[in-house]
Amino acid sequence: MQPSGLPFLKGHGTQNDFVIIPDPDGLLTIGPRTVAALCDRRAGIGGDGLLRVVRSAADPAAAHLADRAEWFMDYRNSDGSIAEMCGNGVRVFARYLVHAGLAEPGPLAVATRAGVRGVLIAPDAADGTPGAVTVEMGSALLPGPDDIEVAVGARRWPARNVNMGNPHAVAFVDDLDQAGDLLTAPLTSPDGVYPEGVNVEFVVDRGPRHVAMRVHERGSGETRSCGTGACAVAVATARRDGADPAVTGESVSYTVDLPGGSLAITEHPDGRVEMTGAAVIVGSGTLDAGWLALAG
Repeated sequence: MQPSGLPFLKGHGTQNDFVIIPDPDGLLTIGPRTVAALCDRRAGIGGDGLLRVVRSAADPAAAHLADRAEWFMDYRNSDGSIAEMCGNGVRVFARYLVHAGLAEPGPLAVATRAGVRGVLIAPDAADGTPGAVTVEMGSALLPGPDDIEVAVGARRWPARNVNMGNPHAVAFVDDLDQAGDLLTAPLTSPDGVYPEGVNVEFVVDRGPRHVAMRVHERGSGETRSCGTGACAVAVATARRDGADPAVTGESVSYTVDLPGGSLAITEHPDGRVEMTGAAVIVGSGTLDAGWLALAG
């Protein structure tokens, strides 16, 4: 950190918002307490999480991926905990690289704790509107067990276990209000099925290949959007609808509405799941050195 403070940016993908900390050479140590302070919406900058931008070769967690991706997304939840992957975060991370002149529109590889993710950044529109960002989210795993349930208050629903590099429990409900306030994590059973916590999605139908969802993200509470959650929802909905691209040989696409906007999700016969949506840099500034010292 420089004596004058630490540069930061703020960005969001369908209103899933992030504090962005550029650290290209891996010189910063940002602990959980500092992350939580930065993401505090009243006493800090505010965000659903923090994106630390570092070269893969400069971070021990990603050095083994440096030959495949120059940049590593060191993602932290708003409570300071580490997460394997954040789909909206990858889009915002890629948008930042273009914004900072560290990458060009077009294809890009981003290292994450869930592996390397391919990104395609569309050129900006003629009016300056940022182009959409498509992320290859990897393949979904549906590991079971088949008897998972999600509970909010006295209500219980069966749920589908979907892993998108991080764990998700997808429950189909009659009304999204049934999810409650989602300030605390919904209960899941059987005990021990998610030893490191889980993101829980509640889903309703809106039309053919069109659903809406709310989500409780582990470590963050309810968020306006969750990219990996939208992918998990699309895959779970496809299986519920009897669609499996690996079996039919045909890709399947869903529009997933979230409180912060809509995402387009496509699952291909080879298992690849792609997510397309907006990503915006809102602004930038410098953190006060004194505040940062107390926050850490």
